[in-house]
Amino acid sequence: MGAQLRVYKRRIRSVTATKKITKAMEMIAASRVVKAQRKVAASTPYAQELTRAVTAVGTGSNTKHPLTTEAENPTRAAVLLLTSDRGLAGAFNSNAIKAAEQLTERLEREGKRVDTYIVGRRGVAHYNFRERTIAETFTGFTDEPSYADAKKIAAPLIEAITDETADGGVDELHIVYTEFVSMMTQTAVDSRLLPLRLDEVARESHAKGEILPLYDFEPSAEDVLDALLPRYVESRIYNALLQSAASKHAATRRAMKSATDNAGELINTLSRLANAARQAEITQEISEIVGGASALADATAGSDN
Repeated sequence: MGAQLRVYKRRIRSVTATKKITKAMEMIAASRVVKAQRKVAASTPYAQELTRAVTAVGTGSNTKHPLTTEAENPTRAAVLLLTSDRGLAGAFNSNAIKAAEQLTERLEREGKRVDTYIVGRRGVAHYNFRERTIAETFTGFTDEPSYADAKKIAAPLIEAITDETADGGVDELHIVYTEFVSMMTQTAVDSRLLPLRLDEVARESHAKGEILPLYDFEPSAEDVLDALLPRYVESRIYNALLQSAASKHAATRRAMKSATDNAGELINTLSRLANAARQAEITQEISEIVGGASALADATAGSDN
């Protein structure tokens, strides 16, 4: 019984130490998600207005440009997958990877070759383990991404979309990331960045009662689109990075809270088992004492007779 009690006490100490760690990680994630939410709220209006500006230029001109003009027979596409550098975030990374794989399968069924660009060590490890080809990887900044990180990611993608497919370029650019809906809800989504779907953006603006402004282009619409292309891609990637970071912190907070609660329940269960083992040990000792006293009394009575 004594050995069993020591086992329970050792496990209780171990689980208690783990609970302290998960509780600390929960509090850290809670503080980070608030900061990430603020950054998302600050960057979203700029990305939306820039998209409206590009839409206005595209609908107000007949210029053929990678931003607004779809290829007649697209044969190649790029997919940018956003994951995290660290785990302990529940199904955050697996959901994003699953969405990227489904998108890749759909594009391949359409007869397009897919080049995959990955942000985050978890996504890179997943694809490397399965020996899948990766065009380029970006790691080390997913918890707190900056605009400079978005520019670094956007550079090879812009080069790919502006090159001819025969030279290694792509006809379409897609992005897969986790959208931050609320502290309890984060959704993996895929979106086509380029070419921009002008009809969809126009319908959304019409549904909101917005009217796209008319522009005069100086020196030309093509030059304006050339100037807007990198800023549009960078702003959309930066917003997606912030959405993904906020979602990751929220997922970590939820996972660590669940781990902390489970650790508390396990400690309670182990405490009950330890109490039962201690009670059984005390009962056994009392029984042995009573039995010994009874045997001594019997022996004394026999000797007197």
